[in-house]
Amino acid sequence: MTFTLPRSVAAAFVALAAFTPAADASADPLPAAFAEAAAAHDVPRDLLATVAYAETHLDGHGGKPSASGGYGVMHLVSNPTAHTLERAAELTGEPVAALRADTAANVRGGAAVLRSYADQAGLDAAARKDAGRWYTAVAKYGNAKAPEVARLYADTVYELLGTGFSAKGVTVAAQEIIADRGPYADVRDLNARDDRNGFAAADYPPAAWVPADSGNYTAANRESSHAIDRVIIHVTQGSYAGAISWFQNPSANVSAHYVIRSSDGKVTQMVRDKDIAWHAGNWDHNTRSIGIEHEGFVNDASWFTDAMYRSSAALTRHLCDKYGIPKTRANIIGHNQVPGATHTDPGPHWNWTTYMRYVTGGDTPEWRTTVDNATAGGFTASAEWKTSAYSGQKHGADYRFADPVAASDPAWFRATIPSAGTYQVEVWYPADPGYNGSTPYIVATTSGNKTVYVDQRAGGGTWHPLGAFPLAAGTHDVVAVSRWTSGTGLVIADAIRITRP
Repeated sequence: MTFTLPRSVAAAFVALAAFTPAADASADPLPAAFAEAAAAHDVPRDLLATVAYAETHLDGHGGKPSASGGYGVMHLVSNPTAHTLERAAELTGEPVAALRADTAANVRGGAAVLRSYADQAGLDAAARKDAGRWYTAVAKYGNAKAPEVARLYADTVYELLGTGFSAKGVTVAAQEIIADRGPYADVRDLNARDDRNGFAAADYPPAAWVPADSGNYTAANRESSHAIDRVIIHVTQGSYAGAISWFQNPSANVSAHYVIRSSDGKVTQMVRDKDIAWHAGNWDHNTRSIGIEHEGFVNDASWFTDAMYRSSAALTRHLCDKYGIPKTRANIIGHNQVPGATHTDPGPHWNWTTYMRYVTGGDTPEWRTTVDNATAGGFTASAEWKTSAYSGQKHGADYRFADPVAASDPAWFRATIPSAGTYQVEVWYPADPGYNGSTPYIVATTSGNKTVYVDQRAGGGTWHPLGAFPLAAGTHDVVAVSRWTSGTGLVIADAIRITRP
């Protein structure tokens, strides 16, 4: 990814050389940092840690800035239009150099900024105890100018709270939580597969359309003006929502045609194929290529998921077929291969062998099964689960719905698992504001039932990942949708998909 750092960011490298963070005597400094910062600023600890995980996977990257000038595990930003780094220094009294390079200071700074946004949103002491009430503060923390991108950022954080995660000694358990979207409730949902929400406007049908700032690319008429004979692979050096927001920032002077999310491979198009995105750092290569950004950091392999590889490869295959680009490494290249490149992306953790196998057609999973609520012998539910065909986002002909209740009445999806092992589990549901904000999905694993909570008010009409789970071999109930939730609104059971990569 090509970008120009503001002087305040570039000066950081000089300051880092003069600053040596103090050693942390704690056996587990990162968990302790979140606990201490959360207590000091009255921010829910799990919410604080989840914001950091969504931004950086809890990696401070040695004090080096992201593409948009963000530092540390909390991604405190210093660029021409966003100044959460400087705001954190004002709120905490910490030196800017410490906030950039010392993880505990960075976490304290992030907590202070997040709390200041909660105060602006009018959250009193009682409201601050409910993580769901922090939605507006979280949306503001993402520094997005466009409201739909701010919602995308906040929804990502709350999805992670529903699924839980464990990384670098920090664990956040899957939890039942109702996000209070407030003014964002009616904002366009970029996670939803719905032509009314902009998907039909993209050149690539599975992609959402969010235009980059017009000052970050060159309008053109390719292929009349220039032939397209390259696909260039990039890594965002930041989060999915952060990259989308940065390309909309007129100060960025950078863009790419497409951005792909790590967790599930969702695609957003930001520059038309016909136009020239500024992504390669080389004008000749810009004019002849399509640039694809991938969420993550080059030095952290955890971002490069199978879902991302498969989604990106499908996009690249589509582009190659559309523009007659040979599906070879001579025409599908990394940013580091562009003549004169100063960037290293996609970096040493990018698996070119796997990626090219997927591009050339070898992207069929080893095993996959889909079970719909109408699959014979694959779905069981009580009479309380009614049938509807109301939503256009449904999978198949219809779906099931039921009222929430404080009792055990799950609807089960049954599948035949070929052998014991780890499988990816995804769910499909239509979304509606009247559906449940915290629907429990129960996965029957070899180590007991695991529960994941999904907000069915948003992100519908596409496959939604629950995670990877160890499953037993044989024919048995694998995934349930439970009615036992304190969330209001109908609980939906539509379809599941189980994959062994």
